[in-house]
Amino acid sequence: MTRTLKGRIVTPEGVIDGSLRFGADGRIAAIEGSAVVVERARDAGAPLLLPGFIDLHVHGAAGRDIMEGGDAALQVARRHARHGTTALLATTMTAPMDDLRASLAPVGALCREPAPGAARVLGVHLEGPYINAGKLGAQPPYARPVSLDELRELHALAPIRLLTLAPEVPGNMEAIEALLAAGFQVQVGHTSGTYEDGVQALQRGARGFTHLFNAMTPLHHRMPGMVGAALAHAQFAEVIPDLLHVHPGAIRAALRSIPCLYCVTDSTAATGMPDGEYRLGRQAVTKCLGGVRLADGTLAGSTLTMDRALRNLVDVIGLDLVDAARRVATHAADFLRLGDRGRLEAGAQADVVVLDRDLRVQEVFVEGGAIDVPHAG
Repeated sequence: MTRTLKGRIVTPEGVIDGSLRFGADGRIAAIEGSAVVVERARDAGAPLLLPGFIDLHVHGAAGRDIMEGGDAALQVARRHARHGTTALLATTMTAPMDDLRASLAPVGALCREPAPGAARVLGVHLEGPYINAGKLGAQPPYARPVSLDELRELHALAPIRLLTLAPEVPGNMEAIEALLAAGFQVQVGHTSGTYEDGVQALQRGARGFTHLFNAMTPLHHRMPGMVGAALAHAQFAEVIPDLLHVHPGAIRAALRSIPCLYCVTDSTAATGMPDGEYRLGRQAVTKCLGGVRLADGTLAGSTLTMDRALRNLVDVIGLDLVDAARRVATHAADFLRLGDRGRLEAGAQADVVVLDRDLRVQEVFVEGGAIDVPHAG
């Protein structure tokens, strides 16, 4: 059975006023229509068709935390799909091996057998434990140096698509080449490292930075820090555009410096839930005033969803829809080297989010399958 969606279609080449067709194979068969200048894309009030959002940093949602194990990852993927996320990485916390084993086993099962009505779980972002104990942020105190034996054991449970490490931790810098040879993507984060550490990590093969600006050494004109290394040298980095973790001006600076800066939510169990107490790995966190914090006030992930991230990029930061779509979909797909996701073009997976002119989610399709969007309208 084929399905045709009509509206203003945001493609890699620009905006098309026309139709997008996909079939039973879950891939886009054709896009037809005429070009529209991006500045006029929202003028007609027609539906806006964007590539489904891709979030490479998801800890939780709907009161559930990835580290719980069980069906937590499924429930998290279902909730984020309602907000236009069609693919994500289930993201861990710094934890003992027993906790990591218990959380990754059900994630692996979900990767192997995707569930209908949910975002596609592509694998795992192992945010901890290979980070600096002095830059934990909201991570529990189980940081340790990289262990390839641990990684191989965890990877057998669920595909680890990405891991965060602090390159200045003894042994971590030297491990980067071995990690790449074993098939793991590496990015730098939760780090007290210097500018020079960041440059060396990139030279050794690290490709990005975890939640840029947060939990890393800041930019100073005589000590550029890890932020300076990212701004001066990175092709990719993730940023949390909830306007709480990073000031809009800092996001604009990063957009001018890092060609493939992309958005993540760093979302927690508190996402989509009322104010109150929740879990983030082994930590108790509190949601209030739009943020999530530890008892000492430290930011502990976010309540951001990717549709809100898109609205912030367009309505606050000032990006046009084509550029914004790259930041919430295409660049993340490219970071994972997924050429058939994160873009609306013939042959790509039919991961589509349909928005109204106010950028509110109306419909979502994951590999051609419709997602229930109860809050639409």
